[in-house]
Amino acid sequence: QVQLVESGGGLVQAGGSLRLSCAASGMVISSNNMGWYRQAPGKQREPVAVITTLDTTNYADSVKGRFTISRDNAKNTVYLQMNSLKPEDTAVYYCNTRLDAYYWGRGTQVTVSS
Repeated sequence: QVQLVESGGGLVQAGGSLRLSCAASGMVISSNNMGWYRQAPGKQREPVAVITTLDTTNYADSVKGRFTISRDNAKNTVYLQMNSLKPEDTAVYYCNTRLDAYYWGRGTQVTVSS
């Protein structure tokens, strides 16, 4: 059974940093594209970053240069390093992958105060 468990969210001041983690089980992250999405109150869930099986990465324009996605295959964990955080980054952040179906974690709340 595939499970994705996010952690690392919290409350931070604007300009601060957080590192989110997504621990995967029931699957091998190195064999699949892994992504981070976020959903702010009253808004649709949107993609933030993806890392492919070839280790290429892509980012939403709004986070380019500030966020970095990476993975540790030995720990079967994907990370999202978030720097220079802004209040508009406030959202619930979700880890995602697609195997036979789309799988999502329960999310971790990130709140950035101004």
